[in-house]
Order: sequence, then structure tokens, then C-alpha cells
Amino acid sequence: MSSKPQPPLMKKHSQTDLVSRLKTRKILGVGGEDDDGEIHRSKISQMLGNQMRFGVREPIGLRIWILMSAVLFTTIALIALVFPSQLYEFVFELRTTRISIRLYGGALLSVSLIMWKGLYTAEKAIIQWTLLTEACLLSVQFLVTIITLVELGLMSNSAILLLLSEVLFLIITLLYYYHLGRRTKKTQNHTHSSD
Repeated sequence: MSSKPQPPLMKKHSQTDLVSRLKTRKILGVGGEDDDGEIHRSKISQMLGNQMRFGVREPIGLRIWILMSAVLFTTIALIALVFPSQLYEFVFELRTTRISIRLYGGALLSVSLIMWKGLYTAEKAIIQWTLLTEACLLSVQFLVTIITLVELGLMSNSAILLLLSEVLFLIITLLYYYHLGRRTKKTQNHTHSSD
């Protein structure tokens, strides 16, 4: 048996390797910008969607705000569950059934669990939904409180304080939500030629 001599190994040129890699990425549709302006590094991230993590774009004080909201909601929920009549009497200066206040406490405790989860995540979408949940709760709570105060015809100092704090919390939450929804604009250096 005669063996054929092997051809000498040839080195691949880096330029042709780079060109073929770019051609492959173009065929796969990876590396360019998509409709949302996102640049995907792999076909997998393009197909599954980009998990938008913050990095350096997290708004200042966002984690502290979510922590304060979670602590506040948890505290009020526990007070509503354990001492339901005292919570209602403090705001409306009236007595009511304990079951409704305890139901409110249970709902508030559920929202506070969402807030605690939002505190420990890095995904933008989850934090946005957490802030939206808080904003919806504060909006509904404000409307219910004001309608109840108008129906009862009373305005105590504690009720006014509650309404003002709900509006303040709502504004801060919506500002954070708005800030997270904004896209960061990439600055590009354009060279202008003078004619």
C-alpha cells in the first residue's frame, strides 16, 4: 500500500476568517440592530429576547424607594391584619367591621411581597411591573379614600395626611416608572465635512 503524501497545512488568513465570520453573522441576522435598536450578540439572545438588565442605567434611589415601599406596605398590612379596628379609626375616626380591614391587609401584604421581589431583581421589566403595581394600588386607594371621605362628609387631619402621602407616593412611583421606560439615546460622533 502506498500512502499519499499529506498536503502541507495552510494557515488561515485572519482577514478571510473575519470576513467569513461577518458573513455568517449577517446570514444569521446577528450583530445588527433590530427594530427596537437592540444589538444581539447571539442568535439565542435574539430568539429568546434580551433580558434588559440595568448595569449603570439604574435611576438613583430606585432600590431605596422600592425598599421603603415594601417596608411601608408590609407594616400597614400587618397592622391591618392584627389591629384592624385601630387602623380604620385612625384615618376615618369611625368604627367598621374588622373583616373588610383584614381583607385590605391581606391584599396589601400580597402587593408588599411583589415589592420585596422587585427589590432583589435586576430585570428591568420586573421592576417596571412592580412600580406599575404600586402605582395602581396607590391610585385605587386614593380614589376609595376620597370617595369614602366625601360620602361620610368628614375631613380629619389624619385623612388629609393620608391623601397627601398617597399623592406624593404616586408621583414618585410614576416618575421612577417613567424613567425606566425611557430609552437611553446613544450618542454617535458624526463627522461633518465642510463644503
